[in-house]
Order: sequence, then C-alpha cells, then structure tokens
Amino acid sequence: MQKCRLAAMAVLWLGTTLNTYAANEDHQEKPVIVTATRTAQTADASLASVTVISRQDIERQQARSIQDLFRGVPGMSISNNGGAGKNTAVFMRGSESDHVLVMIDNIKVGSATSGTTAFENIPVDQIERIEIVRGPRSSLYGSEAIGGVIHIITRKGSGSGFKPNFNFGGGSYGTLEGATGFAYSGKQSWLNMTASGIGTRGFNACNGSSDAGCFVDSSDPTLYDRDGYRNTAGSARAGYRFQNGLEIDGNFMRSAGKTEFDGGFVNKGIVMQQVFGGTARYSPLKFWRINLIGGSSREDTDNFLNTLFQTRFNTTRNTISVLNDFTINPKNLLTIGMDYQKDHINSTEAFSVNSRTNWGVFAQHQATVAKHNFQLSLRHDDNQQFGSRVTGGTGWGYSLTDNVRLLANFGSAFKAPTFNELYFPGFSNPHLRPEDSRSFEFGTRGNATWGTWSLNIYENHIYHLIAYDASIFAPANVDQARIRGFEGILSTQIKGWQFNTNLTLMDPENRSSGSNRGNILPRRAAESFRLEADRQFGQYRLGAMLLVEGQRYDDLANTRKLDSYVKFDLRAEYNLNKHWRLQGRIENLFNENYQTAAFYNQPGRNFFAMLRYQP
Repeated sequence: MQKCRLAAMAVLWLGTTLNTYAANEDHQEKPVIVTATRTAQTADASLASVTVISRQDIERQQARSIQDLFRGVPGMSISNNGGAGKNTAVFMRGSESDHVLVMIDNIKVGSATSGTTAFENIPVDQIERIEIVRGPRSSLYGSEAIGGVIHIITRKGSGSGFKPNFNFGGGSYGTLEGATGFAYSGKQSWLNMTASGIGTRGFNACNGSSDAGCFVDSSDPTLYDRDGYRNTAGSARAGYRFQNGLEIDGNFMRSAGKTEFDGGFVNKGIVMQQVFGGTARYSPLKFWRINLIGGSSREDTDNFLNTLFQTRFNTTRNTISVLNDFTINPKNLLTIGMDYQKDHINSTEAFSVNSRTNWGVFAQHQATVAKHNFQLSLRHDDNQQFGSRVTGGTGWGYSLTDNVRLLANFGSAFKAPTFNELYFPGFSNPHLRPEDSRSFEFGTRGNATWGTWSLNIYENHIYHLIAYDASIFAPANVDQARIRGFEGILSTQIKGWQFNTNLTLMDPENRSSGSNRGNILPRRAAESFRLEADRQFGQYRLGAMLLVEGQRYDDLANTRKLDSYVKFDLRAEYNLNKHWRLQGRIENLFNENYQTAAFYNQPGRNFFAMLRYQP
C-alpha cells in the first residue's frame, strides 16, 4: 500500500509539472562544473545527476547555513541535533552519512576519526558555489563516494577591478551575523578575501532523558537552557595566469567556533576547521593539459563538560593529485590521474595507530559517437591498512531529440573504515574490511519552451556495512542495505514567477540478517517535496519555500518514529539603490514542531533581517 501511494505521488507530480505552461525563454543556467568527471563541463552535458547551488542562489534563498541550502535537495536527507552549530549529518540517496565524499576547493576534507564532515561549521559567506553529484564516484575519487560527492568552492574574484562587499543582520534567538570582504580581478590575476562571524544564544537543543538522546533529564528546570553557538571565519583565494598559459591558484579557509549542547558526558565543544591548497594548470602541448593539486585539511575538536576538559580529537589530511587530460580529438578525452593521501590523528585517546597513507591511480575516457556519449572510468587504490581496491564506472547518454536526453550509469564504490572503527581504545576492530556498493541509475532530462526537467530512478546495493556486533563487543562487517529511489526536478516560469520544484521518493531498506531485516534505515525520509517560488516586482523581490518530508525512524529497529512535517518559509527583498539591499526572512511560518533526530529540537517560527552591500 505504501509503495502504491508513493508511485501515485510520482505520477501525479509528473503529470502536473509536464503540463505546465510558461513563457518561451531559457530558465536553466548552464554553469561549468568539474566534480562529476574531474574535468570541466557544463552541468547539462554531465551524464551524472548534478545539482549546482550558486552564490546567487545562496543570497536569493537568504540561506544562513549549509543545512538551509541542503534541505529538500533531490536525494538528500538532513539530520540536525538542535540548531545552529550542532552536529549536522547528510544522507545522500539513502547511504550512510560517512558515505559522502566532501571537498573544499578540490581538497578532500572531513574527520579521519568519525569519517564525517562538520557541515555546521562551514559558513555560507565563504562559499561561491556548491556542486553536488549524486551516485557513486569511487572510480574517480576513491573511498567514501558511495552516495556521491559534495564539492564546496570558495569565493573568487570575478568581473574586473576592485569590488568590496558587506552584510550585517540579526534576528530571533539573539542572533547576530555579519561578513565583509572584497574581490579583485585584473587581466591576468584575481583575489578574494572574506571574513565572517555569527553569534546566537540559540534554544534548548534537546528534550532527552537520562538514558536516551542527550543523556540528561530535560525535565530538570536547571537543564532547560539555551544552547548557543559562536563562529568566526575567514577565507582567501588568489590566482595568476602567466603569458605562457601557466595558471596558478591558491586558497585558504579557516573556521573556528564554540558550540554548547545538552549532554551527560560533554556539553561544550571548541571546534576548528581549516583547509589550504593550491592548483597549477599547464598545457605543455596542444593536446595535453596537466593539473597539479595539493593541500591539507584539518579538523580540531576539544570537548568539555561545563568547564572541565574531557577529550581532544585533531585530524589532518594531506593530499596531492596529478591529472593529465589528453584531447585525442574533439570527441575523445582521456584522463589519467594519481592521488596521494595521508591521514594523521592527534588525540587524548590512545589510538594504537595514528596515521595511514593511500595511493590511487585512475583512468577515464569520455567519448562522443554520433548521438551517444560515453564515460568509462577505472581506479585502483592501495591503502596502508586494508590493501588494494578496484572500482569502476560507466555512463551513457543518448540525445533522443535536440531537447531530450536519455541517461544510464553504473558504478562500484567503497568506504574505508575510519580510525574510530579500527583503532579506538575499547571500541574497535582492526580486521574490518571496506564497505562496498554497486549502483545502477536510469534517467532522462530535457528542456522546452516552458522550462527544464529531469527524472531519475536508481538502485544501490551496499555490502559489508560496518555496525556494532554485540557478540564481539566491537564493530564488524555485518550489515547490508538495498536502496531504491526516484527523483524528479522541474524549473519553469509562470506569469513572471520562477518555480523550482523537486520530488524524491526513496526506499532505503535494511537487508541484514536478523530482526531488523526489511526495516527502513534510520534518519532517512522516504518522501521529500520542495517547491520554491520567486518573483521580481520592480525594486521588490518576493519568495517562498514549501518543504514536505515524510516520516522516518531514528533507530534500526524502527521503534522510534519521527513524524512527517511541513515547513513553510517566506522571504522578501528591497533594493534601496543600485548597491544596497534589505532582506528579510520568516522561517517556519506556521511554527511546525518537528525533529530530524530523536529528542533534538528544530527552530520554531523565527525571523531574520539583513542589509547587504554589493557594487
């Protein structure tokens, strides 16, 4: 019955959207992306399922966090532990939160101990755009890319001359935010520098108990407190293009903050994220282009119980990549690359091993034959801990008409065990093997006079999932999962209103042996629908977002249900003059009470206003 209802929703959505009429104009921008193939191509030319969030989207949506940007993105579920600065997990196409590879300016980031990325500490004021690629990409990137890849690109100088920018605002929960910076772009050089800060008193993050949730009794009035967050961040990016064609680009970003939360063991964290790197591009011959990329990412966390220091987890990840693009002819591109990665941890916990290296080599061939497009990739990884791994991927596209394209993809992927799973004192298993996956995807996309659209169905089988095994009191490769899904996306314009909508239907099923077989994997919403509407009225701009997410479960046994919810946001903008804008946003207009992780509260009705200056 549930599956019939989901299918009916998909058919209804499809029938409604494809019969929508709009003005005859191109509503879909065609940004150049690099994440899907590690080579530059337009988003509509990609054989993968891609979402691009631009700087214009960030400011139009008045987003204040990455969580704001990711809510309702096709195929993505978000779990947050109580507001700004609290742990935020991303589940892409139903895979685990550590099955997503994350990069900042081509540098791989994330914690080597937990295997996840602290999205909550990456400020949106530092971001130029985000490229989201859904589906396996281990054949290009190695470990972690089972669900997909998220590539965050920091701000870069554009246009010409010197351009300062500034914004400052405040709102509910005692929140103040601001950022300032400048961009410079010359004939052969560019520079961008940005600094930002946020402070919020927050709200009570958790309604837990002494044995669940945050392991404190929220009925105790002394524990019903506000859980605040502070963060300061800065980024810089500069580059130069020499007369001989050599192009160099350097980037740096640092974010440092303090977050308060409810907890019986720790309730305060001082966190720092940092990434710096550089890229050199050069063509020694007309058909040969070399990209050399190197950098380092770092994540530090100090945990406290009130004022008493408890634990420290500092991880560093150093990476070097060499990519060679050989243009055989205009319809054939061969890429051969090499990646080196070294992870190192420094912790108050006595890990038996505190570093490991990984070497990877890969090849990719992109070809066009008549109306067919092909992408073939193969990669070999050699890890100091678990040995060798081979992954592959294939993609096919066919232009059915000038405006409609058929797509198919297959990919294998893997996820290396984390340091916590392998070496954490008293809770580890050094004999773990990597988690593996096999994924199939079929889709179609197109454009018409009324807008653009895409439809995708996929199935992903994940094997050797790592979970706690009570028989050995340690993690083991005991779980399996089968994930099926549908994604539909539409962009159109009606009577001056720009509409962007998508529908995600997903069946993330636990296929492990035992009592949990057949259950839904926790914290994934089976249904998600997002509708955005925007329109310009002279100096005014109005916008709204409707987000509907179905029920989910918080545990493997599916005994703790999280209810479905409907969230409605309004936003408005007024251009004071050519350079100054006043923005205002009301989030959760109808004060919906909902949770994306059991016991952890989400913001009620709140507002925020901001003044922006841009040349």
